[in-house]
Amino acid sequence: MTTSAKLWVRLPLGALSGLLAGFAALAVAELVSAAVRPQAGPLTAVGGAAIDRTPTPVKDWAIRHFGEDDKLVLQLGILATLAVLAMVLGVVALRFRRVGAAGVLIFGAIGATAALTRPDSTGFTDALPSVVGAVVAAALLYYLIGRLTRPPRADRTTADADSDRGAGWDRRGFVIGASAAAAASLGAGALGRHLTGNASQAAVESRNAVRLPAPASPAPPLPASTQLKVPGISRFTTSNGAFYRVDTALVVPKVDADTWRLRIHGKGVTRPVTLTFEDLLRREPIERDITLTCVSNEVGGPYVGNARWLGVRLADLLAEAGVRPPSKGGPADQLVARSVDGMTLGSPVETAMDGRDAMLAVGMNGQPLPFTHGFPVRMLIPGLYGYVSACKWIEDIELTTFDDYDPYWVKRSWARRAPIKTQSRIDVPRPLSRSKAGTVMVAGVAWAQHRGIDRVQVRVDDGPWREADLATEANIDTWRQWSFPWKATPGSHTLTVRATERGGQVQTEKRTGTVPDGASGWPSVVVTID
Repeated sequence: MTTSAKLWVRLPLGALSGLLAGFAALAVAELVSAAVRPQAGPLTAVGGAAIDRTPTPVKDWAIRHFGEDDKLVLQLGILATLAVLAMVLGVVALRFRRVGAAGVLIFGAIGATAALTRPDSTGFTDALPSVVGAVVAAALLYYLIGRLTRPPRADRTTADADSDRGAGWDRRGFVIGASAAAAASLGAGALGRHLTGNASQAAVESRNAVRLPAPASPAPPLPASTQLKVPGISRFTTSNGAFYRVDTALVVPKVDADTWRLRIHGKGVTRPVTLTFEDLLRREPIERDITLTCVSNEVGGPYVGNARWLGVRLADLLAEAGVRPPSKGGPADQLVARSVDGMTLGSPVETAMDGRDAMLAVGMNGQPLPFTHGFPVRMLIPGLYGYVSACKWIEDIELTTFDDYDPYWVKRSWARRAPIKTQSRIDVPRPLSRSKAGTVMVAGVAWAQHRGIDRVQVRVDDGPWREADLATEANIDTWRQWSFPWKATPGSHTLTVRATERGGQVQTEKRTGTVPDGASGWPSVVVTID
């Protein structure tokens, strides 16, 4: 075999060796993390660290373009990067066997460091999945490369030795080792996923066992006129499955309601409180229709939804802990909510206690909260963007000040205080759609949570603003549907909408991005009339 031929054989096999070692590292780490905790796995830990260190404009771009799939895209990107690096290490190991193995250990150290420095890290055991996976992978790579670089036996003739070098590898040993490694990795990964599923089963069972109490203060029945009969318009009540999800959790926390605890403490707390899930269910819950909006929602964007929530008044819990708002002499002006995955959100204490229906929610549209939306408990404060008010999987509330502490998103250039801006959206007709000349229904939703919508106007091209018809308002904390019968003429047309909140403030025309406190501007669509 020529030198060139030997190279073309050895390089792909070296890359394959690195790929098998990388696969083994992730599979073994998956198995070990099932025994430690799923969030300690290297893919989750490194992915979380990547999210934390991603510049805000890039993160905002990912949410705009990938939506709820942004985490999947990130994970696939990490896997692709690891695969390429693993193959490179395999090729390097053909010439520098120990260097290749050492490179695998370095990546293990990176994963361990990421796990240990996560906000929800529980201690040194979080490093074990990455460390054990890397050690196994390094040993495997060293072994497989050894089969590819087998030296000639001393008892052979020179011709035999040259022939052995030409073959360049222990075919049988490599095939057996590679096959066994692949099978063992598949088994370890499958077992790890099975054990992780078993570990989360207690949380699933605890949710299945929840029987939500009847509300002591039920939401009024929704008039039929809150939902316009216009094909294509958003449903007034967003189903749980269709409700938007924007968060940083690569692995959705599955919290056992039986072991969940909430702690309330900090400045101005004269009676620290620790609550169980049963403690909340035994209280007098309120039921309210409330619209949530993500600060990453662009003008006319999809990250807004409305649901009927069941929960306990947040102001009552704070008052029982001795908390007073700043207007009544309280020393704390910021409420920092912490979730089980280490996320921190900061809300104004004054807003949480000003009489609005701020709550710790346990139910969503008549069901216990879905895991993706915060089971067993999440916080809601109407009128504020989600990143400062809607902590999911909440387990801790600390009273502090805006001067003393910057929560997660504030550290990443978002505003400390974030009241929701007056916004509207055109649901129908869709952008770049075609319709026949005649009456075309233009319809959508508008919102200004905790202020209410009084007026919606539509403009065709550069014509005058015309009044849209408003659906019945459920309450000032929900969005409101609108419609406008447009007598459409042939040609290309631009439809623009703007809303006016209660009190007369008109939605601003000034177009801004989402950072630092939410997008603004008039939404518009271009349509063609035949």
